Amino acid sequence: MAQRSQKLHGDLAENRETHIGSGGQPALLELDRRNSLAHAIVATVREPLIVLDRKLRVVAASRSFLKLFQAKIADVRGRSFFELRSGQWNAPALRQLLHEVIADDRAIEAYEIEIDIPTIGRRRLILNARQVLDDKSPHTAVLVGLEDVTERREAESLKDALLQEQKLLLLEVQHRVANSLQIIASILLLKARTVLSKDTRSHLRDVHSRVVLIADVQRQLSTSGLVDEIELGPYLSSLCEGLVRSMVADERAIILKILADRTTVKSEEAVSLGLIVTELVINALKHAFPDDRKGQIAVDFTRRKSAWRLSVSDDGVGRQLDSSAPDRIGLGTTIVEALARKLKATVHIAAGVPGTTTAIVHAG
Repeated sequence: MAQRSQKLHGDLAENRETHIGSGGQPALLELDRRNSLAHAIVATVREPLIVLDRKLRVVAASRSFLKLFQAKIADVRGRSFFELRSGQWNAPALRQLLHEVIADDRAIEAYEIEIDIPTIGRRRLILNARQVLDDKSPHTAVLVGLEDVTERREAESLKDALLQEQKLLLLEVQHRVANSLQIIASILLLKARTVLSKDTRSHLRDVHSRVVLIADVQRQLSTSGLVDEIELGPYLSSLCEGLVRSMVADERAIILKILADRTTVKSEEAVSLGLIVTELVINALKHAFPDDRKGQIAVDFTRRKSAWRLSVSDDGVGRQLDSSAPDRIGLGTTIVEALARKLKATVHIAAGVPGTTTAIVHAG
């Protein structure tokens, strides 16, 4: 500490000798006061820091500034800030900003610049500046602080590159999964055509349709990209339109309505919701409109904070209950109930006038 004090006093004495006789005693006292303030400021910080006068000449520089740029105080004191580092600071935008600090008492926040530094190379620095004395004083000082963010920017760039690579890899995985599911579906369909048992053939075709359904969901997610949230309306519309095209003959008039506004959900929730909706729509297309009758299917999703309700309703013939037949839980019902449990929701089935409504309700 004593050595630092001696060094500061030595610097001040050197500066005092330089200006004796040029401004008289009042100017000398003001100069000493200004230099003392400048050195007091820079002596208390470890970051690269310089103090400039009203003409943007260097009054003082911190040790870290001198060490970073491999300079001595005698090499920089009294020189214009824009002459330092062979004029690398002399960027028109920075020059304008620093003049505005003096003229309009503005502050510079997070101005980023690249500077070549001997033995280190090109560094990316953030510059902040503001006045530290009364703007009416002829000896106004500007405090300029620097922060080396080279490693931070390189880390951010590397992180962005890794995230982009991860997204591409995951998209490729999704694409491959969808293709693999299509192959499995084709194998199931071929097997269904060769088996003799009618029940077995029916089960294989049901499994085939479910595998195709999951493949379609995977494909829709792939085209949506890897994002945290997915807009539900377009996502469900695309899924359901594909189902209608594949299952409804051109001469049948089945109208499909999707009511989801611009609601967004997490991507993992979108998978389960997409599977539920397509399962219920398939069920309605298969059973609600026999004998090629016309009809309408409506998919509605509403959210109130953390609570939401998804419903699929039709105006078809309704559920045909046979009291003499044993209760059987179909594959579709099992899938919907399992997915609802995953979403921590409950399944409600109600008869409409006409038709049927199945609602998946999450209480929040």
